[in-house]
Amino acid sequence: MAHLLVTGGAGFIGANFVRRALAAYPDGRLTVLDALTYAGNRANLAEVADRIRFVHGNVCDADLVDGLVRDADVVVHFAAESHVDYSLQDPRPFLSSNVEGTFVLLEAVRRHDRRLHHISTDEVFGSLPLDGAERFTEESRYDPSSPYSATKAAADMLVRAWVRAYGVRATLSYCTNNYGPYQNVEKFLPRQITNVLRGRRPRLYGTGENVREWTHVDDHNDAILRIIADGRVGETYLIGSDAQWSNRALLELTMSLLGRPVDEFDVVPDRPGHDLRYATDSTKIRRELGWRPRHTDLADGIADTIDWYRRNEWWWGPQKDATEARYADIGR
Repeated sequence: MAHLLVTGGAGFIGANFVRRALAAYPDGRLTVLDALTYAGNRANLAEVADRIRFVHGNVCDADLVDGLVRDADVVVHFAAESHVDYSLQDPRPFLSSNVEGTFVLLEAVRRHDRRLHHISTDEVFGSLPLDGAERFTEESRYDPSSPYSATKAAADMLVRAWVRAYGVRATLSYCTNNYGPYQNVEKFLPRQITNVLRGRRPRLYGTGENVREWTHVDDHNDAILRIIADGRVGETYLIGSDAQWSNRALLELTMSLLGRPVDEFDVVPDRPGHDLRYATDSTKIRRELGWRPRHTDLADGIADTIDWYRRNEWWWGPQKDATEARYADIGR
């Protein structure tokens, strides 16, 4: 990977990927393309700013994307609108970024014959029963429940079609819920952590029975690097930790680690179409590529994440009031 182009590289997962990639390939070149919407933040890349080229722009800008892809060897596509609640409120930006943006990138990759890795989400598969042992696999059918997951599913299908129709050298990966440093305070865990740090009561949707599988962002990004290096073109890989927790249990654990009563939170109306459970079978990437998660104790991982937010209010503080104002507008 002499020259790596990362779209959405100023977001949570993307910025953490940039740091992992620089550590893995210290002599390589790395360019980040990011539109710097509410979820992207130049501060996420401050510690590596002198080692990368940053381009402020939109993945839907065909001329800009074409020039950047032409100059790259490998493209990693994180750029996406990703908040379920916001997609329910206004789906149009999700259609633009997630579908049109992926199309623009695929056309550039096709013209210049570049290697592409596309980042998707397990949310495209819909929901699993709460009381079963079923897990998503690479063969699971798509059944998206929100405009966000529907647009990500559409983007995935474009990638698959461009592989088959045009021979684009692409791989895809699907990961479970991520946690770790630099995650925007709009997301579940950092929102609850920063609420407590600001003296606010955390909030739980509905009964809190919904189950998610939690994977540390560094484990996710190490898996992506492994796929880029050794994955088979045209293949799909699921990335997961096997750490399944209900939202209520996770919030109670987080409150305990923050030194607060575990029931010191408010219940708010559930979101429409709230998927019951996500769980992945990551046997394929473990067997074929030898990847394993290193962060296997969720309590330790969340404790480290809490510590990061305690030490970095300079980073999340400016986001907090605007985020809570947006949640107030939608009653959550």
